[in-house]
Amino acid sequence: MAVADLSLKEAREKLAAKQDELGKVFAEAKTDDGQYDFKRVTCLGAEVKGSIAVAEKVNQMNAELNELAEHAEKLEGAERAAGEHADREKARRNFPLPGGGKGNYPSTEQRLKALGEMAVETKAFQDWVKNGCPDGITINIDNLAATDMLALAAGFETIGSKALMATTAGFAPESVRQPGFVEGLTRPIQLLDIIPTFQTDQATVKYMEETTRTHAAAEVAEGGAYAESTFVFTEKESPVRKIGDSLPVTDEQLEDVSMMQGYINTRLPFGVRQRLDGQIIVGNGTAPNLRGLKNVVGIQTQAKAADPVPDAFYKAMTKVRLGGRSVPTHHVLHPTDWQGVRLLRTTDGVYIYGSPSEAGPERLWGLPVVQQDADLAGTGYTGSFRPDTVSLHERRGVDVQVGYVGTQFTEGKRTVRADIRVALVWWRPPAFCSVTGL
Repeated sequence: MAVADLSLKEAREKLAAKQDELGKVFAEAKTDDGQYDFKRVTCLGAEVKGSIAVAEKVNQMNAELNELAEHAEKLEGAERAAGEHADREKARRNFPLPGGGKGNYPSTEQRLKALGEMAVETKAFQDWVKNGCPDGITINIDNLAATDMLALAAGFETIGSKALMATTAGFAPESVRQPGFVEGLTRPIQLLDIIPTFQTDQATVKYMEETTRTHAAAEVAEGGAYAESTFVFTEKESPVRKIGDSLPVTDEQLEDVSMMQGYINTRLPFGVRQRLDGQIIVGNGTAPNLRGLKNVVGIQTQAKAADPVPDAFYKAMTKVRLGGRSVPTHHVLHPTDWQGVRLLRTTDGVYIYGSPSEAGPERLWGLPVVQQDADLAGTGYTGSFRPDTVSLHERRGVDVQVGYVGTQFTEGKRTVRADIRVALVWWRPPAFCSVTGL
């Protein structure tokens, strides 16, 4: 029988049988190391032998199973639709709401009355009152159907009750908290991407700097004395510094909130790298601080004075080329200082860096502009950010560790810490120039 002609029951039975049959094949083919060796399969009969034949048969069986499953899903969908149709029919036959329907049911006005009000208005009740209310009384409301009483109950007007059921005095609605969270604002990593980075296995990066280089080469007459050049080397060093952060956390917080371990493992390393990113600019060099570009002895300086900002940076580029004998690669500016450049206009109001409808190039004299706010506005930098002028040496990258501090073990707490050890070396300070007075 074709799959399309099967009933839902037949499709389910055939699907279960074929699923078991395919499961036996995989059980025979599975090796001890979790792989599959199809030449081991014998349950398919003598006519199906060898890896290729078994694989082809497996693919055929799998396709048949997919076809049966798809057919069963369609039939199940049709049965669900039949059930939903029946539920809608039940809703149509439900009791009438107050004020709806006609015929033998009470009028709209009567439906909106409480049961007590309708009893008081009957002739039997009024005659009973006139006779002095002797003994008890039986009142029949012939034109009130049972469904109307239920409808009055749904309208919260049964037996004259007037109490309002609201969320403040009734069943408060449930509010489910949305997944995830709104991240707090923090400074992003801004400068690390332009700093060449290397590994080191030393506690201090030591190097020799040629502090004196005097070339005396000159023309020499026959028999004359040669000129004498002078070269002097000085040992310099940059110690490896450590930047770290930690966070105490309870066992329950780590165990009961599945995302918390990953959250901590990303937040702490980010904070360490963010601090390192800031030290590259503003570190004062006093242990355990790194020495940032702002405090490097020997970098050049260019005052803006009356020049436009782009002119001042071009003059800084020239100083890097001449005084530092290097090729400038980047400009570093505070966002508000770059804002002044981006909003520059000609005398007739045309934006120099492009229309406000465009992002505009973040470049100045052909060099990329890196925006940073680790340092205050008013000072920018131009430099040659190349391996021969500056480099960051990692003794090791960010390391995350968990341990106990003091009495934390008996208190069900742990401390998560993260740190990094690096050395920052400014090989050639004159290859950088600060631009002041922006």
